[in-house]
Amino acid sequence: MKRFEIENTVIVPALAMRGLVMMEKMSLHFDVGRKKSILALQQAMANDKKIFLVAQKDVMTEDPKPEDLYKVGVVAVIKQMLKGQEGVVHVMVEGLCRAKIVEYLEQNPSLVVELQECTVSKRRAVTVEEMEALMRVVKSLFESYSLLVPKMSKDIILEALSQDTPEGLFEAIAYNIMIPFEDRQELLEANSYYKRLKLLTEILQRESEVLSLERDIYEQVKEQMDKNQRDYFLREQMRVIAGELGEGEDVKEDAADLFDQVAAIQHISEDDREKLYKEAERLSKCPPQSQEANVIRTYLETCLELPWDTVTVDTLDLKKAERVLNRDHYGLEKVKERILEILAVRKLAPDIKGQIICLAGPPGVGKTSIGKSIAETMGRRYVRLSLGGVRDESDIRGHRKTYVGAMPGRVINALRQAKVRNPLILLDEIDKMGADFKGDPSAAMLEVLDSEQNNAFRDHYIEVPFDLSEVLFITTANDLSTIPAPLLDRMEVIELSSYTREEKFQIAKKYLAPKQIKKHGLISKDIVFTQEGVYTLIDRYTREAGVRKLERAIASVCRKTAKKKLMDGFKRVSVNARCLEEMLGPKKYAVAKAAQEDRIGAVTGLAWTSVGGETLEIETGVYEGSGKIQITGNLGDIMQESAKIAVSYVRGIAEQYGIASDFYKTKDIHIHAPEGAVPKDGPSAGVTMTTALVSALSGIPVRHDVAMTGEISLRGRVMQIGGLKEKAIAAFRAGIHTVIIPYENKPDIAEFDPVIQKGLQFVPVKTIDEVLSVALLRPERQEDLPAMLLPESEPEQAALISC
Repeated sequence: MKRFEIENTVIVPALAMRGLVMMEKMSLHFDVGRKKSILALQQAMANDKKIFLVAQKDVMTEDPKPEDLYKVGVVAVIKQMLKGQEGVVHVMVEGLCRAKIVEYLEQNPSLVVELQECTVSKRRAVTVEEMEALMRVVKSLFESYSLLVPKMSKDIILEALSQDTPEGLFEAIAYNIMIPFEDRQELLEANSYYKRLKLLTEILQRESEVLSLERDIYEQVKEQMDKNQRDYFLREQMRVIAGELGEGEDVKEDAADLFDQVAAIQHISEDDREKLYKEAERLSKCPPQSQEANVIRTYLETCLELPWDTVTVDTLDLKKAERVLNRDHYGLEKVKERILEILAVRKLAPDIKGQIICLAGPPGVGKTSIGKSIAETMGRRYVRLSLGGVRDESDIRGHRKTYVGAMPGRVINALRQAKVRNPLILLDEIDKMGADFKGDPSAAMLEVLDSEQNNAFRDHYIEVPFDLSEVLFITTANDLSTIPAPLLDRMEVIELSSYTREEKFQIAKKYLAPKQIKKHGLISKDIVFTQEGVYTLIDRYTREAGVRKLERAIASVCRKTAKKKLMDGFKRVSVNARCLEEMLGPKKYAVAKAAQEDRIGAVTGLAWTSVGGETLEIETGVYEGSGKIQITGNLGDIMQESAKIAVSYVRGIAEQYGIASDFYKTKDIHIHAPEGAVPKDGPSAGVTMTTALVSALSGIPVRHDVAMTGEISLRGRVMQIGGLKEKAIAAFRAGIHTVIIPYENKPDIAEFDPVIQKGLQFVPVKTIDEVLSVALLRPERQEDLPAMLLPESEPEQAALISC
């Protein structure tokens, strides 16, 4: 606790000082502008010219309250007071003694306080030797400090070093150094000269370190400025000399302009800037008609066209984004939800980097247009790069500028086209890149799509690292299996599945038909697409996962309608099934329908194709013979292996289904998949082949309203498959009622369209025995069949899910 030597109390006006601390025995000049402070001065002049000067804690406080002021200040006498311009008063005061505020008597219109005088104790709390040591330390620190302070008066230094009392040493130093007012207030509040000198050592030590750092920084800046000025001076001399000689004036001017443009770039390291400086300097020395001058000029112009400092501000309005996505795309609810989640995260964490999105799905489902919609919602520039067929690594990284016809890679060109540092770049068909003797472009993409590396992407032509971390990359792909694993690992995959029949209908009515009607110069009164007509276009004239062929078919109808309108004078065309046959000719595709009766040796399987799901019939014939197995239907190696596994497994369960145990010796088996012109492969037909084989060998018919998919193991386990959504759509389209699926695919059902969930019954199975118990109609088990399908059956048995 501080101890004060208290004498008489006094009542004097007070003045709050901003950024200044008055010390006893100190003379000070300052200006007063606040009305309350001027009134305090006038009140002091009217009495005995004494005023209490106290510092306020925050210099920004305009009308300080008692809690805004320090408790300890100095009573001073006003020596001179002059009125200046604009109401400012110039004051000169001289400190008398230190005092502490006891009570605030008045706060308005001016401050009046009651004070208790408190002097600094001169009693020695330490030994003479300790005080002498402290004084020597203070003098040494002050001497070091004075060497760092510019223009420090020698008289002040000599006066301080010649003091032999603590009081004189403190006053000679503390009154003549520039320190923050908080430190000066702390010195004022110290109760003894030993404490004051101790505080002074800490302040001098800290200020010396700060001044030393300031001097080092100043020297570095000065050295750099001197070098730049010297280079500029020499460059100007070279320009003047070249101008006097009349040599390469145009080249010199171009080099100077390019030099100024390089100097204006902000987001570039000094090493890279120096490299561009050197190129500009080389240009200034080249003969104007030389090939090298043209190469350097083209290189510098390309570098300066890059958007080093230009960025756009993201507009992450989720409601607007949802409106734009719903306006441009029908369905795709899961995809839209994922995109909105990504935008929400970017809004909450603007500095997040490294999100590389891959939109994967069959052709024509809207991958490219979704990327364009994202750019619109975020307010970013949109650039599309088609990577299909790219085989040369230089297409990504560029060519060395020493080659004839060298140019930057596609990524750098995209940034030049966007003219901003943070565009949205759509890398279209990333799965179509190839590799040859010129290199592997997918390996070059590893750096582009890696957030840990692309902040310093180095193009072979530019040779200066460019920051790609602010670019939002979106890639599209049809087949993820063709993308190298390291490249796929850098991307967040969003799956876009094929459209259902109902989704195609809604897209045609809301988007495709109005667009094509307007595009072909028609109006809504000229042509009407009926519900029957649109469904006929979808089912009988197109077969695809997306809607491109459907749009072309609608465009063909609109063209023929325009011709009829002009030649035959039709006023209105109603597009229905009969009208479509007249316009587009006979129907191209037959609608796959489920069999109408139970059959032996014929099973409906489900397959995935690049244009969506399809039903796949597996037929099995058994004939007298010597155990030959024939497999036809343009089947791939994997499907042929599945057929062999099916035969081996049936040998193990032959007795259970009344099959002769030596059938593999006495019977010839023929397994066939119709539509032999279409190649087929994959493991998901294993359960279908096994069921068809058991049915053909045992004579037990297969339910006609059941379709199935799943891979089979040699021990009869049904394993997970892919493309279940597309396969379910195909089963629904064909009129199938029950679909047998692997148990591990059960969670996929939640992702299906509600129409598919309600229209089909999914039976998850774990073993082939469960498949056979559902699909085969054994007379002795026909009454037990419904019980097998009930959810209350044993957990290991198949459970029928009615969705």
